[in-house]
Amino acid sequence: MWRELRQHGLTVAMLGAFVIFLALQSVFGWHVHNEELTRYGRDGLSYLAYLRTGHFAEATFENWESEFLQMGGYVLLTAYLVQKGSSESKPVGQGDRDEDRAENATTDSPWPARVGGLPLVIYRNSLSIALLMIFAGSFAGHLFGGTADYNEQQMLESGAAPISAWQFLGTSDFWFQSMQNWQSEFLAVGALIVLSIFLRQHASPESKPVTSPHTATEAS
Repeated sequence: MWRELRQHGLTVAMLGAFVIFLALQSVFGWHVHNEELTRYGRDGLSYLAYLRTGHFAEATFENWESEFLQMGGYVLLTAYLVQKGSSESKPVGQGDRDEDRAENATTDSPWPARVGGLPLVIYRNSLSIALLMIFAGSFAGHLFGGTADYNEQQMLESGAAPISAWQFLGTSDFWFQSMQNWQSEFLAVGALIVLSIFLRQHASPESKPVTSPHTATEAS
């Protein structure tokens, strides 16, 4: 068992951190939401009831949306764009690797690489497709959760009639929520790309070897 954990330690650590922080977000968000309801003379919600609110859905999907946009965009952009000297970039001038070509498939290759045709076309782009599809789902979750939270806020503050998700999509409020996260994600990735030219972290695949010159582009 310990060997299995060691072999999958990075995934276990990331998913473990995700579960812990999501649980903490939900607990603190529950308290924040109930404090807000109390200010308006309303009764607080139970924890399980809070998990079904727009307040929780909006806060959760708003962040997932920006993360998966960043990752999907990053995977796609690094297929075509380069940054000389960065460990996050493929070597300048490199196109498809030999292993990317269908004629070099082996019996151990994934089945789409062996059969070719449409399955291979999809599989060649499947990582960016999957990440951007999760982004699209998170975008929808943010939109519908945000609409519910916006309507609740309007009702508490002024008793205004609810609006539709389509109407909320056209508000500055929705796009402000999105842009404040999107810009930070791309700033962080841009910083990693540039800083990895000059700085190192030994033993990390996200860094060039400590002895590599700054002009070396590939990570290994």
